Amino acid sequence: MRYLPLTEADRAAMLSVIGAADVDALFADVPAEARLDGPVHGLPLHASEMAVERHMTALAGQNMSAGSVPFFLGAGAYRHHVPASVDHLIQRGEFLTAYTPYQPEIAQGTLQVLFEFQTQVARLLGTDIANASMYDGSTAAWEAVAMAGRITKRKRAVLCRGLHPHYAATIATMARFTGDEIDHKAPRLEAGCDTAGLIAAIDDATSCVVVQYPDILGRLPDLAVISAAAQARGALVIAVVTEPVALGLVEAPGQLGADIVVGEGQAIGVGLQFGGPYLGLFGCREKFVRQMPGRLCGETVDAEGKRGFVLTLSTREQHIRREKATSNICTNSGLCALAFSIHMTLLGGEGLARMATLSHVRARQAADALAAIPGVRVLNDAYVNEFTVVLPRDAREVVRELADRRVLGGVSLGRLYPSESDLANGLLVTTSELTTDADIAALADALKEVLA
Repeated sequence: MRYLPLTEADRAAMLSVIGAADVDALFADVPAEARLDGPVHGLPLHASEMAVERHMTALAGQNMSAGSVPFFLGAGAYRHHVPASVDHLIQRGEFLTAYTPYQPEIAQGTLQVLFEFQTQVARLLGTDIANASMYDGSTAAWEAVAMAGRITKRKRAVLCRGLHPHYAATIATMARFTGDEIDHKAPRLEAGCDTAGLIAAIDDATSCVVVQYPDILGRLPDLAVISAAAQARGALVIAVVTEPVALGLVEAPGQLGADIVVGEGQAIGVGLQFGGPYLGLFGCREKFVRQMPGRLCGETVDAEGKRGFVLTLSTREQHIRREKATSNICTNSGLCALAFSIHMTLLGGEGLARMATLSHVRARQAADALAAIPGVRVLNDAYVNEFTVVLPRDAREVVRELADRRVLGGVSLGRLYPSESDLANGLLVTTSELTTDADIAALADALKEVLA
């Protein structure tokens, strides 16, 4: 279809129907300071292809990539080893160019891949079922909150203090349009999770309790206790997992009483890639399957009794549900799901446990090395591969000074919580199986210099 621009009369007619005064009114929800009122300042209106290539290459050269320096960043985005076979397989033509598998008779391979992915995710999360993936972990968390509201007929969600602030912000943003009440507070720099405070916030109007496991400070909340308390008040428990590799070492949330488990699958198979694409994981109890967002692939038999795969329970708006759809999610992250599934298949259960164990061992070594530095305190009593240290001064400044020494030393809590001065000295440190003794030594030495 050719692009046919609208006339002024066309635009006026469309604005009249939707009740907007002008096109600018459609951007009312975008903060004024984030909108452009003209060309981007400093950019030329035109340039040659060679000049643009030179300029963009120079800009890219300013990046400090994850594999080039000691790397201790995490907080929802993780660097693990991804075998070369993963990238090789996902670039096969039948996978790389495949889109939505509407027609099962010509999409059996894609449907089978998604069916296997669902099986792996359900086993990883400890749930009865899982869908064929979502966009990312944060939007999956909101979909879980919306799903809990449909099930319980309630409109209040209680978020644990340790929920990733980006996930909490996504939930709060979407709740503006549904009228849901969101109860959320920033974490405290304490070794333990505020389980008592979380349970005390649950009332008879609560639809769900959202608990990150492990949480944003690397702590491990007692999901079983929280689940029992929430379910006693008729609320559902939503567990959020931002680091799926951790589930190779700790018990699956679904086995600890969580009704819905969501997460980010980027750490397995996908890689960092400067911020995307990501992969949302979503699993729940079987009795809630018809309220689950997204799509579900199922196994069946054809008229000749042969095994086949079909797209089923896609209760989204393009299908028969229309305005009664459970979600406006229009597709799934198919290629990322395939990468996840290939990596998980290569690892197996034992391989995942080994990866998690190696990551944990490195975290213990790093924690011991940092705790030996004067003025540095390790906050956590327990952790998998992420832990928080408390520094004698603002961690944001420390992170920048470490980067000047070519060490990516962690994520400052002041960056995640800029308005919370009590958290400014907190630094979240993450390790993986890729972390070496030399990396840990470089971090410890650089931090000693910075704090001297």
